[in-house]
Amino acid sequence: MPNCLPFPVAFIVPSRPDVRADDVPAAVNDQVVPYKRLREVIVVDRIPVSAAGKILKRELRERLDP
Repeated sequence: MPNCLPFPVAFIVPSRPDVRADDVPAAVNDQVVPYKRLREVIVVDRIPVSAAGKILKRELRERLDP
């Protein structure tokens, strides 16, 4: 069974300095069904990618674990 989170989380790399994590759910949640609404937004410096260009989801999940 895959290691899944019980709620949607977004990792973002802001393109502008005035983008805040609080602004993202408001923009996204109006466009998605209730069970896909973001519960948490985490700002990161960069999204980790492999040499093949794939997103390393495992590394992002590790940031969520206490």
